[in-house]
Parts: sequence; C-alpha cells; structure tokens
Amino acid sequence: MKKIKKPYYIDTTLRDGEQAPGVIFSLDEKIKVCSLLDEVGIPELEIGTPALGIKEAQEINIICKQGFKFKTLAWCRANKKDILLAAKSGTNGVHLSFPVSKILQKAMGKDEEWVLQNLQEMFDFASSQFEYVTIGAQDATRANLSFLKEFIGLSIFLGASRVRIADTVGTLSPISCFKLIKSIRATYRDLPLEIHAHNDLGMATANTVAAYLAGAECLSVTVNGLGERAGNAALEEVSMALKISEDIDCELNTTLYSEISNYVSEISNRILPESKPITGSLVLSHESGIHTQCLQKDRRTYQLIEASEIGKSEQDFIIGKHSGKSTIRYYLQKANLPDDDTICDMLLFKIKEEAVRKKKCLDEKDLYRIYWDIRKKEKYYGEREYTGIYRSR
Repeated sequence: MKKIKKPYYIDTTLRDGEQAPGVIFSLDEKIKVCSLLDEVGIPELEIGTPALGIKEAQEINIICKQGFKFKTLAWCRANKKDILLAAKSGTNGVHLSFPVSKILQKAMGKDEEWVLQNLQEMFDFASSQFEYVTIGAQDATRANLSFLKEFIGLSIFLGASRVRIADTVGTLSPISCFKLIKSIRATYRDLPLEIHAHNDLGMATANTVAAYLAGAECLSVTVNGLGERAGNAALEEVSMALKISEDIDCELNTTLYSEISNYVSEISNRILPESKPITGSLVLSHESGIHTQCLQKDRRTYQLIEASEIGKSEQDFIIGKHSGKSTIRYYLQKANLPDDDTICDMLLFKIKEEAVRKKKCLDEKDLYRIYWDIRKKEKYYGEREYTGIYRSR
C-alpha cells in the first residue's frame, strides 16, 4: 500500500464558516482569526468569496497584504466574472466550483456536457490569472461515479493543482467515504485530492479522517466545525483524531486550539457546547468517584488529552451526585482541612443530597460552606451526638 502524504490542512472558516446563517465577521475579526491560524501553522486559508461584493473583495485584498505565511485561496463559481473579481482581490490561488450531481445540475439549469465544456474554458482563463487553480466537485458524493471520475480526469489533464471532493450535504458515512476516496485514488494515484465534509449527519470529522486514510491528503476544515447547516469538519477534532487515534503528527501548534475555538465562538455568536470534543469547557472535567480516585494517581486513566496540549489547564474535579470520597479528600487537603473518614462520609452525604435537590453540580464554595455547617452543628450538638444523628439517617 502506498504511504499517504502528511495531512495538508485548508481552513475555510472565513469562507464556509461565515456562510453559517447569521454569521458575519468584521475585518478586524478576520485578521485576528488569520493571525491565530497562522500561529497554529495552517498552510492554506480559503479566505472568502470575492463575488459577494466590493467590500468583501477589498477585505480579502487587505488580508492578503498582511504578510501571513499561509497561502490564500478565493472561492468562485465557474464564470469569468467571479474569476476576475478574485484576481483583483490578490489571493495566491482560486477555487472553481462545478456542480457534478444531476440534482444540482438540474437546479442550476446545467448538465454534464456543460460542466465538462465549461471546466476547460474556465480553467484556462483562471490559469492566466493565478499561480494555482483548484477544482471543486460540488455534491460529488451524490454524483454518478463514472462522471465524477471523468470530471477528475479532465481536471488532471488541464493541470489542476488539486481536486476537491465535496460532500455538500453530508451524506457519507466513514465507510462509504473511505470506499469512494479509495476508488478515486485507485484511478488517479498522484493527484492532490481534497475532502470537504459537511456535518449534516454528525460524521464530518469521522469522514475526513476516513478520507485521509483512504488517500485524500488535503483536508478542508473550519474552527469549531463552523459552517452551513450543521457545519463542517472541525480543525481541532480532525487533527487531534489523526494524532491520537492514528499516531499521525498534525504538525500544528495545538496549544492555541482553546484560544482560537473560544474566539471564533465569540465572534460568530455560536455558543460552544460544554461537551464539544477537544475544546468544550467540560471535556476535561470529571465527577465520578471511581474516575477521580484513579485520576489523582494518573490523569491518563480516564483522560485522553493533556490539558496543556490544547491550551487548557487541568481542571479541578466536579462536585456532585456521582462524587466519591476521593473528591472530598482532594478538596479538604487543598484547604488544609481534616479529612478523616467520618467528616468525609458526612460531607459526601450532604453534597449528594444538595446536588440531587438542585439538579446540578456544586462548586468549591458550596463544599466548604457545607463543611463548616457540619462543624458548627457538631459544636452545637457535640461531635458524638451529631455523628449519631447523621448515621441514623
């Protein structure tokens, strides 16, 4: 089996990410996102669609003049007007998107013959304007496979720098994605092949990983998986999945993931789910007593990723219904308070009781409040008497 090339990431947060309903980035916000992605080490950014208007094209041009290390790419429909607007925006390259499924062609008033004829004409025109031209097979995963391969073959013949296989409505599964890319790669062995996965069925990250393992070394991603409808494959999830599950070094500065994830969440007005893989606020948090007992000895027992690896700090244990004595002892020792079995049992009972009543976890202040409440009652009743009251319950 031919060895797969190292992953090549194309971030499209500023293009496909901003196409998410209601998401609008200011120029300053775009520049900061670019700056952070540059620090992360992303080699290429698809930074916008010049045909959106003069302001968009001007902002793309300003970004291109910032001196970032990554290559810049403009997204275009397959027409000369879009290509000329992209050329004025100053990007290194252009991406030309063609509808390759019959359902899209019919909706756009096109057919397969138009696609193939227009591909040659638009490619020749774009090549006169740009350093490199990438070709997009839009809705490739619902296209006739023989036509898709014919489309890819013509793209190679013309000299395309890369071909994008777009799962435009997120219809693939990891298995079907692997098979599709494997079939394309078997026919075209050396073509730089890109996967652009959407998350409509919740499989964009898995499909992107599967596509890479099948031979698509170019991976289209966005920060937080931001994008149309259910979004795209998430940069932080894809790269960490390859690194941890497949032992493939992403060669990116992952310590910035938490910062850029939170920033994109803020400027897109999209709340980051607490349990979102990699960068959610609670994904490195632990409540279960069985877990925390082991975690205090070795974080690797129930935690896959070191917090520092993604720019986080290791978090204290969650206090709640599922807590155990190990968590109680952890907090008592932290405050230099006695942690004998009796006080731990009493405190744990009260904490569970309050957590159930409130239907939520407690915080550190709650724990110490309950602790001192117990101590006060011990003093009032007498230690033996109060302990007896507790045990009788």
